[in-house]
Amino acid sequence: MEVLHACCCGLDVHKESVTACVLWAEGKGKKRKAKRQFGTMTRDLLALADWLQGCGVTHVAMESTGVYWKPVWNILEGQFEVLLVNAQHIKAVPGRKTDQNDAEWIADLLQHGLVRSSFVPPTPIRELRDLTRYRVSLVHECNRIVNRIQKVLEDGNIKLASVATDALGASGRAMLKAMIEGEEDSGKLAEMSCGLLRRKIPELQQALEGRLRSHHRFLLRELMEHLEFVESKMARLEQEIGEHLRPFEEEVERLCTIPGVDRVTASGLIAEIGVQMEQFGDAEHLSSWAGLCPGSHESAGKRKSGRTRKGSAWLRRCLCQGAWAVSTKRGNYLSAQYRRLAARRGKKRAIIAVAHTLLQIAFYLLRDGKCYRELGADYFDQLHPNRVKRYLVKRLERLGFQVSLAPAAQPA
Repeated sequence: MEVLHACCCGLDVHKESVTACVLWAEGKGKKRKAKRQFGTMTRDLLALADWLQGCGVTHVAMESTGVYWKPVWNILEGQFEVLLVNAQHIKAVPGRKTDQNDAEWIADLLQHGLVRSSFVPPTPIRELRDLTRYRVSLVHECNRIVNRIQKVLEDGNIKLASVATDALGASGRAMLKAMIEGEEDSGKLAEMSCGLLRRKIPELQQALEGRLRSHHRFLLRELMEHLEFVESKMARLEQEIGEHLRPFEEEVERLCTIPGVDRVTASGLIAEIGVQMEQFGDAEHLSSWAGLCPGSHESAGKRKSGRTRKGSAWLRRCLCQGAWAVSTKRGNYLSAQYRRLAARRGKKRAIIAVAHTLLQIAFYLLRDGKCYRELGADYFDQLHPNRVKRYLVKRLERLGFQVSLAPAAQPA
C-alpha cells in the first residue's frame, strides 16, 4: 500500500496512561518504529509532545475513547495534524490485544491513509456544546423533581394535576407553598388560583381536600427548594449560553425562520454541527454523520432493513424536538410532510423523516447564508396534480358517487 505520511504516530489513550507508537517509512516497504508510554497529567502530555516533535512526527491519530482524548487533544492541537478516529472504524485484527499493539495498529492505518478523522469543532463551538448539553441535563432534573412532587401530592390525596393543566404554574406554586405552611382549608387554597384557572374553583376545592401529614409537607418543602435551586442554575446557564451565542446571532436568527425551530433548538444545532459546513461536504453526508438518513443494508440483491444507525444522540434529540413542534402546526411544508408520512408509516418514522429534512434545511441555510423559504402546505399536491385528482375521484366513486370535473373559473 502507498505510504502517505512518512512519519506519524498512533496513540492508545486511557484514563491514566497514553501509549504512543511512532512509525518511520523507509525504502523498499520497510519501516521503523518506536514505542513509549506516558501518563495523562499535563506535564506528561507536554513530554509526549516534545518526544513527538523530536521524532519528526507530522500526523497523530487516536481513538475517541470517552472524554479521555480531550486532554491529549488540547495539548497536541496546533502542533501536529491530529486526527480523532471512531473506535469502530479501526478495530484491530483479532489476536494479541495489548496497548502497544493497538497504538502500532492505529499508526499503521494512519501511515497508509486508512483512517478518517471525526468532526471536532473549534473551541467556541465546543464550549457552547458543553453548555447546551448541560442545559438538557438540568431540564431532565427539573422534570424528575416535578414528577416527585406529583407523587407526594397523590400520596396525600391532593388531585391538583387532575384540574390544573400546569400543576406547578403560578397558581399551583402559591397553593403548594400555602399547603407547606400548614393551610388545610380547600376553599382558601382554591381562591389562590389566578387567570383561567379561576373558572375551575369548584373543581379545585374538591381536588385540594387532601390528607397531608407533616411527612408530606417536609418532602414538599425539600422538593420545592430543590426545584427553585435547579431553576436558578438554569437561569444563569441561559445567560451564559446567550453570551456564547453572540458571535453566531446571525446564524441563530436564520435558523429560527424554519417552522418549529426556536432559539433553544437553534443553539443546540449550532453547538452540535457548528456554522461551517465545509467539513461535511454536502447535506447527505451530514445526514449520514448524524445517523438520520435511511440505513443501507443489501444482500444477495435484496434490500433489507433500512433502520437508521447510531449517530449523535444530542443532535437527534434536538432535531426530533423541532419535528414534534412543527407536527402540531398547519399550513407549511414540514407539517404536510409529517401528516403525509404519519398516515402511511406511523408517527415515529414520520418524526425521524421530518428531523432529517430539518437537518438538511439547516445545512443549506448555514452554508448559503440565506433564510428559509416556505414551499407551502400544498407542495406535494402540486408535484403530481393529475395523480392526486385520480386518487380523489376513485375514493369518491368507491363511496357511490358519480364524479365529473370541470376547471374552476379564473378570478376576475
